[in-house]
Amino acid sequence: MTAFTFSLPGRVIFGRGSAAATAGLIRPFGPRGLVVHGRTPDRAAPLLAEIADDVLAISCPTEPTLPLLEGALALARNAAPDWIVAIGGGSVIDMGKALAALIPASGSPMDHLEVVGRGLPLTMPPLPVVALPTTAGTGAEATRNAVICLPEHGRKVSLRDDRMLPRIAIVDPALTDHCPRGVTLASGMDALTQVIEPFVSCKATPFTDSLTEPQIGRGLWALRRLMLAEDPLARDAMAYVSLTGGIALANAGLGAVHGLAGVIGGLYPAAHGAICGTLLGPVLAMNARRSSGEAGQRIAQVCRVIADELGSTEAEAPFALSRWAHGAGLPDLAGQGVPASAHDRIAEASLESSSMRGNPVALSMADLRDILSQG
Repeated sequence: MTAFTFSLPGRVIFGRGSAAATAGLIRPFGPRGLVVHGRTPDRAAPLLAEIADDVLAISCPTEPTLPLLEGALALARNAAPDWIVAIGGGSVIDMGKALAALIPASGSPMDHLEVVGRGLPLTMPPLPVVALPTTAGTGAEATRNAVICLPEHGRKVSLRDDRMLPRIAIVDPALTDHCPRGVTLASGMDALTQVIEPFVSCKATPFTDSLTEPQIGRGLWALRRLMLAEDPLARDAMAYVSLTGGIALANAGLGAVHGLAGVIGGLYPAAHGAICGTLLGPVLAMNARRSSGEAGQRIAQVCRVIADELGSTEAEAPFALSRWAHGAGLPDLAGQGVPASAHDRIAEASLESSSMRGNPVALSMADLRDILSQG
């Protein structure tokens, strides 16, 4: 059997109503805390009311940029928290993990950021993080990195350390109930991508396969259901798919969808999940054309699952997936503000992405340009 290592959050708590236990779970970490929330504190309000003393609340209204991170870091270091709770979407959780890593560290974020920074290892262990996702998409509650956007560089890059895995991940599907339809679609396509890419990744392991393979059909079923009606069972399923995808990608990597999406997200203000959802079908089709052997068999298996759910043929499955997503309201790349004139630049920059190293087959510039033209 293939040898592998596996990394997980210190503790995972899954289930409706589980968020109510948060205050009791953080008390052993110390008296002073930092709560990172989204644009408004609505989702965090019950927790803040319960732990009002010695707690600083910081808003993360957008995907974390370097200026936003630096401003939050200055406030957070002055507060000297013992722990961090991040309650929100993937951007909020990434901000929480980045602050947890950087508050104890000396120097600036650029000392530790990959690609555009110095990429230095952390010299101090991060603060304990408790992550509560309010969308079902990124799986950030189970990953060991934080994605930061640097608009001046036109890139998204990671701050990464094994110790950045949250100490506790609380996945309460009720926090995702009645999430807006567009956010549900985009984040759900991201979750679907994150069980497909680790399954076909050249770094897949038997353990990650056991997580990802059963969730591909479940994720597509649940997302299709949520495009028709609010459904707690489908919300529960999507939350589980998102969690398993986060665990899997942290251990088996991703692929060309995320390799391209990281570049696009650094250049244009498009939602990460929407980018991934638009690229998933074209990347699957290209990988199917270029792969053989075990990689080809895995991609064919994914296509069969999609075909069964959408009522298409295996060969048509990637295109059927794209048609369904766009029919549900997902805009294409042009509709997300990505001009065709940028395709060459995006394709070239994506070749340097760490995500691209997990793709089941090496793709050429011409292949990547073709994918972008279909997105």
